[in-house]
Amino acid sequence: MLSPIELSLFTSRISAVCEEMGAVLRRSALSPNIKDRLDFSCAIFDANGGLCAQAAHIPVHLGSMAYAMADIVSAIDWCDGDMIVLNDPYLGGTHLPDVTVIAPVFYQATLCGFVVNRAHHADIGACAPGSMPLSRSLAEEGLLLAPQHLVRAGRVLEDRMAVIAAATGDPIKTRADFSAQLSANRAGVNRLLTLLDELGLIGFASALEQLNEYGERLARAALADLPHGVYSYVDFLDDDGVGGVDLAIQLTLTIQNGDVLLDFTGTTGQVAGNLNCPLSVAAAAAYYVFRCLMPLQTPACAGTFRALRLQAPPGCLVNAQRPAAVAAGNVETSSRVVDVVLGALAQAIPERIPAASQGSMNNIAMGVRASSGNWDYYETIGGGMGAGAHGGGLSAVQTHMTNTLNTPIESLESQFPLRVRRYQIRRGSGGAGKRFGGDGLIREFEFLAPASVTLLTERRRHAPWGMAGGQAGAVGENRLNEQPLPGKIALDVVTGDRVTIMTPGGGGWGAADEANNT
Repeated sequence: MLSPIELSLFTSRISAVCEEMGAVLRRSALSPNIKDRLDFSCAIFDANGGLCAQAAHIPVHLGSMAYAMADIVSAIDWCDGDMIVLNDPYLGGTHLPDVTVIAPVFYQATLCGFVVNRAHHADIGACAPGSMPLSRSLAEEGLLLAPQHLVRAGRVLEDRMAVIAAATGDPIKTRADFSAQLSANRAGVNRLLTLLDELGLIGFASALEQLNEYGERLARAALADLPHGVYSYVDFLDDDGVGGVDLAIQLTLTIQNGDVLLDFTGTTGQVAGNLNCPLSVAAAAAYYVFRCLMPLQTPACAGTFRALRLQAPPGCLVNAQRPAAVAAGNVETSSRVVDVVLGALAQAIPERIPAASQGSMNNIAMGVRASSGNWDYYETIGGGMGAGAHGGGLSAVQTHMTNTLNTPIESLESQFPLRVRRYQIRRGSGGAGKRFGGDGLIREFEFLAPASVTLLTERRRHAPWGMAGGQAGAVGENRLNEQPLPGKIALDVVTGDRVTIMTPGGGGWGAADEANNT
C-alpha cells in the first residue's frame, strides 16, 4: 500500500510521461497544426484500456479516448513492439483528421498498459483542402483508418505508411508527422519501462489500483455535494450547412447519491451535414464539465469517471451511426454539449456555473489541389469566455473543448500564400452584466493566390447565453470582402480576396444594475 506521498509521486511521474510524449511529438512534427497550434494529446491506459494519466492537452481528444479505449484494445491481439493506427470515429476515433497511434507496453512478457497519442492532420485526403469539408457522408471526409497495425515488432509497415501518405497532398510532411507520433509513443514506452523496473509488475498494478480508488473517492465526494434532483436543459446548434436549422441538444441530468446520469433523449436525430458525433465525443464534453467541478488534485484516471453514465438514442446527433458525416461534430457539437451540461447544472448550483462561452471553434480550412502544387491549412480561432460569479470572462481565448494555440502569423505567412491583415480583440462583443463576458477575436486573411476555403462555425444565430441576469454575448460573423457569409460554407477565393472571422463573445453574469450598486 502506497502512502499518500508515494501515491502523489506516482501520479506525477506517470503524468510527466504524457508531458514528455507531447514534447517529443511537438518538436518532431513538421505541420503547424502539431508544432505550432499544439493540436494533439497524449495519455496512458492500463492493460484493459482504463485511463491512467493524461497531459493537459485537448479535452475532446482525451475524454473520447477515455470513453472508447477499452473497446479498442480488447479487439486487438497485441505483441511487443507493435503500434496500431486509427481514425474511424465509429471505432474509437473522433473525426478523420484526428489520427490516433497506440503502443502496448510489455514488461517481462506481460502486457501492462498502453501509451497513446492523437494528433490533428490538416490533410487526411478529404474532398476539400484542410480536410474539414462541408460534407454529407464520412466518405467525403478523407482516408478512413479502422484500427490496424502501422508497426509490427518495432518495424514500420512501409506499404501501409505509403498508402496513408499517398492519400494526402504532401506525402513527405505526412510521413514526418506520423513518424513524430511513433517517436512520441516510443518515448512513452521507454519511460514506463523505467517505472516498471523500479516498482515491478505487482507494485505497478497495485499503484494503478490505488490511483483509481483515490480518483473515485474524490469524484464521488465532489458529486455528493451537488443537490440531488432531475434537471433539464436544451440548447441549439445554428444549422448543419446543408439545410437543417435549429438543431436541438436536449439533456435530462439526474443526480442521486453521488451518481450522475446524462440522458440525451429528445436530441435532434443525426443530420445530413457533418455536425453528427459519436457518443464518445459527447462523453468527452460531459467528462470535461464534471472534472471542472472536482478538486484540482483529482487524478485523470478511469476511477474519476465511474460515477458518470451517458445514454442517448442511437441515430441522434450525439450518438450518430455510420456513415453519418462527423467532421464538425468533434469541434462544434462537442462545444454545444458543454453548454447544455452547464445549463442543466446551473439549475442545481447557479453560483458555481459561468455563462456560456463562445461555443464555437470557428473552424477555417483552406488550400489548393493542383498539379502545380498542393497546400492545406486549418485552424481554430479563439473567442470570449463566459463570465462567472467571481469574475469576468477572459477575452480572445480558446474555451472548453479545445486549448490549442493560434498559429503564429510568422509561421502561417512563411508557409502559405496568405497574409493576416487583422488580428485583434473584438471590443464590446462580450455580454454585459455585473461581470462582463470576454470579448471575441477578429482575424482577417488576405489570399495571395487562389484557394478553396471552408468555414464551419457556430453561434452565428444563437448567441452565447448569459447567467443570473447577465446579457448574451455577441454572435459571430463571417465575411468575404466585407460581405456577409453563412456560418458554414465552401467557397473559392481569388488573389486579393479577404476572409474575416469575427468570433462570438462570452455571456455576461449578473444583472447590470447590480454592478451600479456595488
